[in-house]
Amino acid sequence: MSEYKKRIADEILRKRLGAIGAVLIEGPKWCGKTTTAMQQANSILFMQDSSNAAMINQMADIGPKLLLEGDTPRLLDEWQVAPELWDAVRFEVDMRNAPGQFILTGSAVPMLKSTAHTGTGRIWRMTMRPMSLYESGDSTGEVSLEALFLGEFNDTVKNKLDFDDISYLICRGGWPMAMQQTKEDALMNAYAYYDGIVNSDLSRADGVLRNPQNVDLLLRSYARMIGSQSTLTNIRADMKIVDEQELDINTVRSYIETLKKIFVVEELSGWNPNIRSKNAIRTSPTRYFVDPSIAVAALNLGPGNLANDLNTMGFFFENMCIRDLRVYADGLNGSLYKYRDKYGLECDAVLTLRNGQYALIEIKLGGTKAVEEGAEALNKLEKLITEKGYNPPTFKMIITGNNPYGYRRKDGIYQIPIGCLKN
Repeated sequence: MSEYKKRIADEILRKRLGAIGAVLIEGPKWCGKTTTAMQQANSILFMQDSSNAAMINQMADIGPKLLLEGDTPRLLDEWQVAPELWDAVRFEVDMRNAPGQFILTGSAVPMLKSTAHTGTGRIWRMTMRPMSLYESGDSTGEVSLEALFLGEFNDTVKNKLDFDDISYLICRGGWPMAMQQTKEDALMNAYAYYDGIVNSDLSRADGVLRNPQNVDLLLRSYARMIGSQSTLTNIRADMKIVDEQELDINTVRSYIETLKKIFVVEELSGWNPNIRSKNAIRTSPTRYFVDPSIAVAALNLGPGNLANDLNTMGFFFENMCIRDLRVYADGLNGSLYKYRDKYGLECDAVLTLRNGQYALIEIKLGGTKAVEEGAEALNKLEKLITEKGYNPPTFKMIITGNNPYGYRRKDGIYQIPIGCLKN
């Protein structure tokens, strides 16, 4: 992984290979799935090797077992081009009855035949996202979420990121190749990625030809809806489609579902702790991109634009923090949710662990007023939870942008810059 920190996914993959026959690594293009998988693999089959692609595809159809021969763990890179391999891997795992046999990597979720086995108990799915700030070396990692769950924290920590740094990191994104480039070149990665989505990736994902202009309109609208629970109707209206017949609600829905399959957008599910009636809890998913740089590219923005529009920057900063929290949650075998009810009480992120512990987290770019509003929301939600007889959160946190220090406030809430956080 050369100049940046080891990926959190490396350790997750290693542990899962020791526990199950095969691991499927899914995620967006350019997020480093193959690099991570190669570090654990002892033999590799590149399914899209242009010199052997035709032969490999034929073999996958008539004799897939031969493609699985090799030292284990055996990596099948971009396996989704030959979905027949799914059942072949599942069967071979059963026959060998040993962990750590195969690693499958792919940038899209293929349509499997109805007769295909789910892979339950044989193949463990693992999502690999773009790099968090800790993995890219932009966060000092002085504050560990794992340590906070154990009640451990230093008195204060210092943030090395200033306002311009935050603007740049939002636009650069967490793409591994960007870590080896100049700032100017790194900023172009997201635009190249975006162009691929619009002009080819979405149509190639399921073989359905789509109008690039409509894909662009949808992604622009989605970027304007970051952090919201906007309905499909609202998104479609925001798109201002020229031909009203060309893109109805069902078509918009299909576009978004395909964007999920190729890991461009990743919604955040609602958290329902049963503290209020089901009708009071808003469980609609909150809309985010897998990386904020895609939203920046969709709206044709750059660091300077964000610096002059703090409202937009705040939403994109929230998307970056959600990206990082998802990566860190994976490293803790945890899950991330959002809380919102019909009374207007919200919590940007709820990080839950399998042992029942959880943390309430607000995300604020900066500003004393915004931070205090976040603290008030956290305290209100904790009070509501405890009054209903449920266990209180292990800790409460406000993640900030360019605040110079991180510390534990007098009210017990941790106020931590994103540039000091790790899993």
